[in-house]
Amino acid sequence: MENLISLVNKLQRACTALGDHGEESALPTLWDSLPAIAVVGGQSSGKSSVLESIVGKDFLPRGAGIVTRRPLVLQLHRIDEGKEYGEFMHLPRKKFSDFAALRQEISDETDRETGRTKQISSVPIHLSIYSPNVVNLTLIDLPGLTKVAVEGQSESIVQDIENMVRSFIEKPNCIILAISPANQDLATSDAIKISREVDPKGERTFGVLTKIDLMDQGTNAVDILEGRAYKLQFPWIGVVNRSQADINKSVDMIAARRREREYFATCPEYQHMASRMGSEHLGKILSKHLETVIKSRIPGLQSLINKTIAELEAELSRLGRSIATDTGGKLYMVMEISRTFDQIFKEHLDGVRPGGDKIYSVFDNQFPASLKRLHFDKHLSMENVRKIITEADGYQPHLIAPEQGYRRLVESSLVTIRGPAEAAVDAYYANQLQRIL
Repeated sequence: MENLISLVNKLQRACTALGDHGEESALPTLWDSLPAIAVVGGQSSGKSSVLESIVGKDFLPRGAGIVTRRPLVLQLHRIDEGKEYGEFMHLPRKKFSDFAALRQEISDETDRETGRTKQISSVPIHLSIYSPNVVNLTLIDLPGLTKVAVEGQSESIVQDIENMVRSFIEKPNCIILAISPANQDLATSDAIKISREVDPKGERTFGVLTKIDLMDQGTNAVDILEGRAYKLQFPWIGVVNRSQADINKSVDMIAARRREREYFATCPEYQHMASRMGSEHLGKILSKHLETVIKSRIPGLQSLINKTIAELEAELSRLGRSIATDTGGKLYMVMEISRTFDQIFKEHLDGVRPGGDKIYSVFDNQFPASLKRLHFDKHLSMENVRKIITEADGYQPHLIAPEQGYRRLVESSLVTIRGPAEAAVDAYYANQLQRIL
């Protein structure tokens, strides 16, 4: 199963490289059919903290307003041993072992696509992280849903973000990871609202409740976590992320995970469900579910890939052989095309192929008739010929007519017959040459 997740990861990267990255299109694409987990949540819902807890590293840009402005395809690869590092698809073979530099590259790559503005783009960033502390998993981090445009953003930004998120999560193969803060009314959750619209039965939605430790004293999230407040097909999972003070102090993520486990194990309200709470459990559950979904979609994916390959091969066959990149190969290809055209043209003239009669009609009837209408008698009169030869003779008379004189006569005659000649070629092209080409 781990190989299946790796295979889907490769397919996602290939789709992105070919320009297919989940944008709205008239026909379904391979990207649309690949199982994926999209992370959805409003701003300040704890979405970034959940992702960092699953990875066990600080690697996402933080700040006020819309920080995530492009989809981030995050592919996690578990390795048995070795140093943790990250790789971007746009920077192949460059390993980032410094996760602060990795965070900066996410910001820089976002700015390269959107400029130093607060606008958004649907072109994803592909990031692979290799670590012994992760599970094999692929997540798509989407811009946080917002309700108000801030300074520097267009008025349509609220709807633009919603449309982008919806374009990902409305696909039937998309697993929705809906992030909601426990210290806010669930009825106002942006993630639950939009996921309910595209998945009304909750069949492909995982609910994640953040900020449980920040709830008002005397309240708890038991009703939500046990599915009584809002029921989903899969159990709700609660997480306790690092506080802003912990982030400012750069508290170790492994230590934060340990404190999270201790919180659920020691809190009386959540002790009975502690085994299925926390970011570590969330990562394992998502990895297992993604494997199951991929396995169930294998026949359909295989059929779609085979169909796509057949269509591409048919298109390549129509286009002909590939053209060499070196000068000699290109020259050979041009000569081959010219020889093929010459052979086909001769076959038309010889009657092996149809249309030879139309070619003869143009050059035996139309072209001679056009030439007869030209006034060659004046142009080639003895008086005009003598004048041109005399002018070309110059100050040194010759025993025979000079070559320059003949050249001038020929050139002027070619200019005269150019119109009828081009008309004959145009007529032949319209009637027959297009079929040969």
